[in-house]
Amino acid sequence: MYLEHFGLQRQPFKITPDTSLFYKGNKRGAALEALKYAIESGEGIVKVIGEVGSGKTMLCRMLEQELPDYIEIVYIANPSLSPENILPLIAFELQLPVAPDASKLELMQKLQHYLLQKHGENRQVLVLVEEAQSMPLETLEEIRLLSNLETAEHKLLQMVLFGQPELDEKLQQKDIRQLKERITHSFYLDPFTQDDIYQYLNYRMHAVGYRGPDIFSSAVIGSIQKESHGLTRRINILADKALLAVYAEGGHQLSKKHIHVAAQDSEFSDKKNNRNKGLMVTAVISLMLLSVWLGMQIGSRNSVAKTPLQTEVITPISHQPAVATQQPSLEQKIIQTKKWLANIDDGRITIQLMLLDEKGARSFLKNLPATLDMAKLHIYDMRMNNKKLYSVIYGNFDNKKEAQAVLSKFDEKLKKKKAYLRSFKGIKADIRKSQFADMGEK
Repeated sequence: MYLEHFGLQRQPFKITPDTSLFYKGNKRGAALEALKYAIESGEGIVKVIGEVGSGKTMLCRMLEQELPDYIEIVYIANPSLSPENILPLIAFELQLPVAPDASKLELMQKLQHYLLQKHGENRQVLVLVEEAQSMPLETLEEIRLLSNLETAEHKLLQMVLFGQPELDEKLQQKDIRQLKERITHSFYLDPFTQDDIYQYLNYRMHAVGYRGPDIFSSAVIGSIQKESHGLTRRINILADKALLAVYAEGGHQLSKKHIHVAAQDSEFSDKKNNRNKGLMVTAVISLMLLSVWLGMQIGSRNSVAKTPLQTEVITPISHQPAVATQQPSLEQKIIQTKKWLANIDDGRITIQLMLLDEKGARSFLKNLPATLDMAKLHIYDMRMNNKKLYSVIYGNFDNKKEAQAVLSKFDEKLKKKKAYLRSFKGIKADIRKSQFADMGEK
């Protein structure tokens, strides 16, 4: 809404990770380079610790984007996996030729054979685990056992655990001390200092097209640091709402008052009665924005020249003819997807949005987020753990970088779904495995 007002090409402070706006300050760039080095050197298990909203997911996305192509990545976004499911999930993501009811021993043998084959081709396999602090101890122990897969000189499977400080607390327990001993590198994402916040905010503004003097001056940075505690997600929320407040006033000068307004409208504010104040602030901003919009509409109408006899007929909104847009049914979308997939090259990339049951899939189609294009959305049915699920994918891209650029622009609701990149080769393998499972049941 405020993009044109400030001369911006796109939103600078979305809370979804936008890798094109990655800030290398506060040791983030150094951490990324160190992670790349540790992985490319075959260092086994690596750990990244940071508070909620400190930028762990951004670092994970940057890692996926910048690692060389010879490193194959398995991304685990569901931390509540049971120990029985971690190995089948890795096998599934690597598209190993195993039956749905394969034993653990068979899965392990297939995985080891695959890893040895990749090692012989000078390729590596990396597992990225987000929200690792929420993993059950038994699942973490299963991860440690997987780290035993090695040759005389090299680890065959590498892992990066991204977690909150609670992960360190969990690793102090005696039951999991063997995993702690296997961690070769630990990285900690510290909160931003005031100077980091100043550099970060203005870097992002200029990266999206702003060309004026620094809007986030040193005079307001202290207030932002105090309200955000130096956490990048909170910084983004405050900055976005502060710019909205300035725009609503029709000005360009941001002050502590706007930071205060933004903080009161944010759920993480520590102030008492924040909810009521936040509702009031939101109402005030909404009214200000409404008045700006009405002013633009009136100005637009007055700018249209009329002859003395010309009259304007305005149809009441309630009587405007509605144009119905027929959304495809779930069954229609699945049929469309099958035909579409038949012509897609295996090497191309798509975005895996989510896995849903039938009710969830129908609801998602009916209430499709405005940021998604129905024509680019595709759904195929599959079977996992004897349950029929619907896999939702989005787009058809030449490479990971192109797909990541689209993924980074998803809205907050989609961000929570933990979308990630996949090849169409993997998608087609999903379908073949599902058909095999259906035949087995029959």
